[in-house]
Amino acid sequence: MVVIDDPFFYAVAIPAVLLLGVSKSGFGAGFGALAVPLMALAVSVPQAAAILMPVLLVMDLLGIAAFRRQVDRVLFWRLLLPGLAGIVLGAVLFKTLDARWVAGVVGVLTWLFLWQRWRRAQAADTSVPAPWVQRVLTVASGFTSFVAHAGGPPIQAALLPLRLPPLVFTATLAYFFFVINLAKWLPYAWLGLLDARNMGTSLLLLPFAPVGVWVGVRLAHRIQPALFYRLVHWGMFLTGGKLIWDAFA
Repeated sequence: MVVIDDPFFYAVAIPAVLLLGVSKSGFGAGFGALAVPLMALAVSVPQAAAILMPVLLVMDLLGIAAFRRQVDRVLFWRLLLPGLAGIVLGAVLFKTLDARWVAGVVGVLTWLFLWQRWRRAQAADTSVPAPWVQRVLTVASGFTSFVAHAGGPPIQAALLPLRLPPLVFTATLAYFFFVINLAKWLPYAWLGLLDARNMGTSLLLLPFAPVGVWVGVRLAHRIQPALFYRLVHWGMFLTGGKLIWDAFA
């Protein structure tokens, strides 16, 4: 089996997979967007994204199995079409875009969203954004998910104002990203990213996927809603900062 043999790659890839698993479970949501930038310390962004594809599939299957009873199916179907539109847009533009700049834009938008949430909290404004805003954010989620597996911050920005119960929030995102990540396989293969070396390396990382998901699921079932959303906001803040740093440093 042909694999990457650089020890430094595994020093950053294993924590990235564990972090992605915890984020996939809903606990520490937002931190999963750090996985590709972290792995990009050792390989290119497209290669890091390709290596994570089988890992994401395993995590998604574990996630939908763990939260199958809590998903908001009406909300899921409302999100799916805009998300898939973002995948199509990402596939079309993939070769013409620098993934670092895309990540930087995601980071800036994430911070702008958090600033808006803070301003609205200060003004005691509990209104929900217009449906078109939610659709735009969902398209952005599909797009950034395709380019750098960084779809978490935009879709969280779309869902956080709804103040869903933590398990419903987590389950709906799990089902959404299961379909979104499945939709990426064909265009990734078309772009030549799913080669033997990347897939062999992914197989070595697979055992760490259920560990991260298991830890996150255990925590997600025990966390209080107020603390859950506080951690989501902090995760988005740190993720946005890391993405901005990668783009502009």
